[in-house]
Amino acid sequence: MEMSSVFLYLLLLLSALVSYVWFGSHRRWKSSSRKGAKLPPGSMGWPYIGETHQFYSQNPDDFFASKQKRYGEIFKTHLLGCPCVMLASPEAAKFVLVNQAHLFKPTYPKSKEQMIGPSALFFHQGDYHMRLRKLVQGSLTPEAIKSLVPDIETLALSLLHSWDGVPQVNTFHEMKKYSFDVGILAIFGQLSPWYKEELKKNYCIVDKGYNSFPTKIPGTLYHNALLARKRLSKILSKIVRERRETSSTQKDLLGSLMNSRDEKGQLLSDDQIADNIIGVLFAAQDTTASVMTWIVKYLHDDQKLLEAVKVEQSAIHEANDGGKRPLTWVQTRNMPLTHKVIQESLRMSSIISFTFREAAADVEYKGYLIPKGWKVMPLFRNIHHNSEFFPDPHKFDPSRFEVSPKPNTFIPFGNGVHACPGNELAKLESLILIHHLVTKFRWEVVGSENGIQYGPFPVPKGGLPAKFWKHRPAETAST
Repeated sequence: MEMSSVFLYLLLLLSALVSYVWFGSHRRWKSSSRKGAKLPPGSMGWPYIGETHQFYSQNPDDFFASKQKRYGEIFKTHLLGCPCVMLASPEAAKFVLVNQAHLFKPTYPKSKEQMIGPSALFFHQGDYHMRLRKLVQGSLTPEAIKSLVPDIETLALSLLHSWDGVPQVNTFHEMKKYSFDVGILAIFGQLSPWYKEELKKNYCIVDKGYNSFPTKIPGTLYHNALLARKRLSKILSKIVRERRETSSTQKDLLGSLMNSRDEKGQLLSDDQIADNIIGVLFAAQDTTASVMTWIVKYLHDDQKLLEAVKVEQSAIHEANDGGKRPLTWVQTRNMPLTHKVIQESLRMSSIISFTFREAAADVEYKGYLIPKGWKVMPLFRNIHHNSEFFPDPHKFDPSRFEVSPKPNTFIPFGNGVHACPGNELAKLESLILIHHLVTKFRWEVVGSENGIQYGPFPVPKGGLPAKFWKHRPAETAST
């Protein structure tokens, strides 16, 4: 969300939240303190506004790092009208996400819930969540996705060939196209081009409005996104209806959702199916695209590492008759250096910098009180960039993963019952793309800016503008 939108949204929230968030919570803090419990150290900032301005006026990572340095690995603050407790240790993250997960419920702004759909699995806890998680995870296990390798390879090659000779490519935008197409493949299997195009067209409108100011005024990004979201539901209902009419038994995510019955024998409704499909697309697209964009940059910036990855991938390329035969699932499991590059990219970029939970009851952790209703944020990036767990943490060094990280120090996909179920698919599509990128293409980043932009996930500034071109025979021979 742009800074101006954030402050406009905050101003509108203030009148509704003053009595509940500030005065109500403030009385609660005092009441709890009288009972002997103490809140974590930290600053709550200005009344009502808290520290939202400080948070949005600098790099969020710097904001959290300075707090951790001053107050330690558990501290309080006040952001966007909400009192928060920040947790920056592996033990604390495990406490919230695994050991005591039932005490911390997922929490999202109502506008986000509306956009994705209230029945999406990551808005829930309990039996419904576990049922949906098993369905989604079951469709994305290594065993389930190994058959997708040829189709993902086709998508990767099509994307890369479209870049050849183009003066400038926005790498992040292109990676979003790729991750969306892979997501469609995993959800629907083979889908007609018309349906694919309609889903993509309307999903893009929803994506643009997702982080905009949530107003229903006609013509705004948010209003357009709501209309596109309704169209998506209709398209998905039509796909479901056609599947039912043909009695299709495809073993994809849609098939799993359609055929699932609860303990009472009830099927999921069309709306529940639509919400979960859109939820999976949201969870998969920007995050995976961001990581792949960073991989392109990290390899570009470290030519020695790039050459080592080329050697590994060229051996596979030659084993496939110079690329005449397709990649196999077994080959994607035998790319040790490339796999470490992906792991280090996940650590360095920490696309999901933190996650939101809300305390469902008063909780005590290491002598500190986390009051009921407060937001709780495990800080993944702070853990990933802690020199105690990862020496010289700001250096890109895949060799650090030659030894497994200490438990709960490397959690790029979250942890516990709400961990990302699509992590194996994300790794697979990255491995396939890297294979063809380094064996068939060369690239140069356009411009010299090294900044980071947040939208909301961190990506290289400008989406990493770059120029890609195919290896020519002479170049291939020389490399």
